[in-house]
Amino acid sequence: MALLDIITRFFAKDNVSSKDVARERLRLVLVHDRASVSPEFLNQLKEDLIKVIREYLEIDEEALSVDLENEEDSIALVANIPVKGFKRAG
Repeated sequence: MALLDIITRFFAKDNVSSKDVARERLRLVLVHDRASVSPEFLNQLKEDLIKVIREYLEIDEEALSVDLENEEDSIALVANIPVKGFKRAG
């Protein structure tokens, strides 16, 4: 996915039609099926990522998204983690 596609998807979320939402959900179901990963597994992975990242960064957990996407000949883990700030060491 190109950087322009990511930016377009990020800023166009308010204008997403129900058709596009349904298409995205179907795409995610197909990716999960091909990867043989259950939705529960993906949710647990997301929770674990949040727990680890929260130790170092202040993040917007409501806007965080974790997905599996088809690449050319593999599956990619794609995480969008909005960072609010950094935590101080110590």
